[in-house]
Amino acid sequence: MPRPKLRRRVGFEPTVDYFKPAGKTITEEVVLTLEEYEAIRLKDLLELDQATAAKKMKISQPTFNRILKSARKKIANALITGKAIRVQGGNFMIARRRAGVGPGGNCVCQNCGHIEPKIRGQPCLKRRCPKCGSQMIRGE
Repeated sequence: MPRPKLRRRVGFEPTVDYFKPAGKTITEEVVLTLEEYEAIRLKDLLELDQATAAKKMKISQPTFNRILKSARKKIANALITGKAIRVQGGNFMIARRRAGVGPGGNCVCQNCGHIEPKIRGQPCLKRRCPKCGSQMIRGE
């Protein structure tokens, strides 16, 4: 009997969970799991190396690589064939920090991905990115 899969740690909840090509009636969609979404965020948006990203998700580097490869294949399929992308499901847990415990975390620009340290007492949503002026959101 195979060992049960451990839940992957996801440090960011998507604010948008559906993407579709403009001006097209969608009949097919690709489902991207939250752990695949997180792998893309860590590797491609935040540009972390795979070992560091795997540690953040509390999984092995080979497992991270398989998740990332699956996510990239699904995204490529959707872009090339004009399918919608839905982000849902998966085997994950949202990583939450308790107030006043450990590092304050970071704020991430939802537009360009710029990372700024979180300032205690100032929510990320009330901050603007110094690079592009877009709203910052809570990251990891």
